[in-house]
Amino acid sequence: MSIIMTGGGTGGHLAIIKAIKENQKDEKLIYIGSTKGQDKQWFEYDDDFFDKYFLETRGVVNQGALGKIKSLWMMFKATIKARKILKKHHAEVVFSVGGFSAAATAFAAKSMGIPLVIHEQNAAFGTLNKYLKPYSEAFISSYLEESPIKSYPIKEIFFEKMRIRSKIKTMIFLGGSQGAKAINDLALELAPILKERNIKIIHQAGERNIKEVEEAYKKIGIHAEVFGFTTHLVDYMEEADFAIARSGASTLWELSAIALPTLFIPYPYAASDHQYYNAKFLVEKELAWLMREGEIDRKKILTILEMDLKDISTNLSKIVDKNGSKKIFELLKRI
Repeated sequence: MSIIMTGGGTGGHLAIIKAIKENQKDEKLIYIGSTKGQDKQWFEYDDDFFDKYFLETRGVVNQGALGKIKSLWMMFKATIKARKILKKHHAEVVFSVGGFSAAATAFAAKSMGIPLVIHEQNAAFGTLNKYLKPYSEAFISSYLEESPIKSYPIKEIFFEKMRIRSKIKTMIFLGGSQGAKAINDLALELAPILKERNIKIIHQAGERNIKEVEEAYKKIGIHAEVFGFTTHLVDYMEEADFAIARSGASTLWELSAIALPTLFIPYPYAASDHQYYNAKFLVEKELAWLMREGEIDRKKILTILEMDLKDISTNLSKIVDKNGSKKIFELLKRI
């Protein structure tokens, strides 16, 4: 008997699986992902899984007519393979985090009468999760009142590193490992002001932009800690007192767990504008700030730099339940 975990394509999806299976050593876990996206990069050599499979699939959305037909044909063939995998491992439940990587296994589960549990990371639901929601045994979302579990699954380390901030002594700019031009440009624009205020700069510029951004800082005579991809992001977050970041779900909840007040600048081309709605969820609770790329208010940012952030940081530390991963895994075992 086994628990099947599926979905991925992007780090936001895969971080959920990584968090949930982190401390679960007693159950037989199987991962089914895709050859496309970041699935293999994350889990190909992960020994927590009894077995891993990467099927030939790709996204259907944003494809032309012929592209959609090819993608659907690939999904059909992958669904047949997924059925064989589920049967081979006597699957008891399938846990899906969505994304194109999840489609084949989710459809296979439903065709075989195997319970399907879905975790939706974003305030605006993904296409696959929205379609499969009525057919799921449980649909988990931190944004839905009716969700059986509202806790967002986050690795334990973020809670261990949590601290309450007050005054801003260090500021971090988070554009993701691929970088974000709007955030890079804003960081360089604010750098002279931050230097005047003795605020240290930590800047995730993106792998492709490191040299360019480092050179830009040198030209204006400012030292900043610049990086692209890192396995020590939690340490940078711990050091910072304020963040300017994209609002992908995992980033948003990790920043909340570590109690780091943040101004969110959502990626404007995210599917269903989900990054905007993720950030809006916290803004409505007066726990964050939100600005569109084309509506960045520099004066308001300077006002924030003067604020005492203690109340916001304290309330952020209370919004995420550190037992989210365990609660979801216990639900899977009960089913």
